[in-house]
Amino acid sequence: MMKERPSSKLVRGARQESRRFRLLVIVVGFFLVPLTFVVVSKPDAILFGLSGKLPADEAPASILIQQPVDKQAPVVASEKIPTGALGGDPKVVDDEADVKPKEIRDGKEEDSNVLSEPDPASGMTDPTHNKDGSGHKPDSEMLGEERKDKEKKVTLPTVSNYTIHDNEDPSNAKQEESSIFSGASNTQQQGSKPLCDFSNFRANVCEMRGDVRIHPKATSVLYMEPEGSQRDEVWKIKPYPRKGDEFCLSHITELTVKSSKVAAECTRYHEVPAVIFSLTGYTGNLFHDFTDVMVPLFTTASQFNGEVQFLITDMALWWTIKYHTVLQKLSKYPIIDFSKDDQVHCFKHAIVGLHSYMEFTIDATKSPHGVTMVDFNRFMRGAYSLGKDTAVMLGENPKVKPRLLIIKRHRTRMFLNLDEIIAMAEGLGFEVVIDEANVSSDISGFAKLVNSVDVMMGVHGAGLTNCVFLPQNATLIQIVPWGGLDWISRVDFGDPAEMMGLRYKQYAIGVDESSLTDQYPRDHEIFKNPISFHKRGFEFIRHTFMDKQNVKLDCKRFRPVLLEALDNLNP
Repeated sequence: MMKERPSSKLVRGARQESRRFRLLVIVVGFFLVPLTFVVVSKPDAILFGLSGKLPADEAPASILIQQPVDKQAPVVASEKIPTGALGGDPKVVDDEADVKPKEIRDGKEEDSNVLSEPDPASGMTDPTHNKDGSGHKPDSEMLGEERKDKEKKVTLPTVSNYTIHDNEDPSNAKQEESSIFSGASNTQQQGSKPLCDFSNFRANVCEMRGDVRIHPKATSVLYMEPEGSQRDEVWKIKPYPRKGDEFCLSHITELTVKSSKVAAECTRYHEVPAVIFSLTGYTGNLFHDFTDVMVPLFTTASQFNGEVQFLITDMALWWTIKYHTVLQKLSKYPIIDFSKDDQVHCFKHAIVGLHSYMEFTIDATKSPHGVTMVDFNRFMRGAYSLGKDTAVMLGENPKVKPRLLIIKRHRTRMFLNLDEIIAMAEGLGFEVVIDEANVSSDISGFAKLVNSVDVMMGVHGAGLTNCVFLPQNATLIQIVPWGGLDWISRVDFGDPAEMMGLRYKQYAIGVDESSLTDQYPRDHEIFKNPISFHKRGFEFIRHTFMDKQNVKLDCKRFRPVLLEALDNLNP
């Protein structure tokens, strides 16, 4: 019998190995086909465990937009309204605090792409830090940064029992989640109400009640739907109340608000509601500080009496330092810087965006709990501990002189005959105070000055925003420059002043009181029909009627306005 050749054994071995390999390929293929189907059709299925939760440190930043969206769902992607449609929402015309600050580069001024910067004249800038970590931070910087603590349980210095639990203690976190959010169904729920309201022409607002999870790293806000719910909503919102202003909103971080049944695990739990808003926009101009942030923030957050957590996107630290007195009155808790936070915050009530209506006003018929501009005026006086609640009442034998504050300007819309105006006012019995409306570095000091007077007057501009500090029944006098600006001046300051409980007088200068007569002949169209120039756009109006115009009051013509202001002080 012949022995089998070694080569035959090798051939048979190779064939057996080939069969085993083919079998392995078939088995692996059966596994890969369904896995591929799952990955393609539902990518989130491989990210979430059976509990429907994802550890925060593993959650992808784009996790929300990876989920398929039903075409029938109310998907809103950065809803835009043409600026021309905003006929009732004019811009303030002012240049003393430019909303587009300039940067100095190589000895030349350049327009900055960053909108939210302090007025260059104010000296208010973000604290600087060296690369090695040196440099001094002011104590007030803690408004924008939560204090870091090595302990697992950090108790914030507030009057309420508000506690934050870090993710270092998972057992405690799960227990907290169970105790806080298992009872969410017993609280006021969302019901069938949509998560967001985009019907307001000026501001979009989302409000949720229930299990709300805010994940700054993913720029997302998730409303957790109960089992069996058919809600499927995805909204895109930029939380700054300048709806339709594409230039402004291009600098605002867009957030995704979404209903979902899956979400990252909570790493911080909050017993108080959340309010999310942005600070970039046009802040840095005094008027816009109030019309875009202060008034809307008061309208939205005052209902909580300080028991509310602010989360700010597009943080401007210098701004929070400047207005820390007001912010601390509205919220007892350190502000969370949205852009620097990597936690998953869980709330039972959250508001994204701020309620806002017309310029520098509150619509009491629509505002939460019916707050008004009278309430806002009272709040501002209380925030800065201003002692004068009402203007002086003179009577038949006045014992004190009424005080008149004249807002002085330096660059544009200046009073060219200020001494003559002062002499006339003093002749009528006023104690005249002259000051600039530069409150960038010392709001408290200027607020006290404004609150001490009974009449305040100035040419149209952001400085008149300080009327928020005037006592009740005081009079605001606005001098309107030449150029057909009566309506916008009335909307910007006249209506808000009267809504705050102040008296208001508007004085439109004549041709002979304008310095434009030094630039154009008297028969020029700019004097015959100034309204015709408005069709050239806001920038032309600002450049022509604001930046290039000063005022020389006709004291004889203006005198009756001051006399009427005096009459307002008689009971």
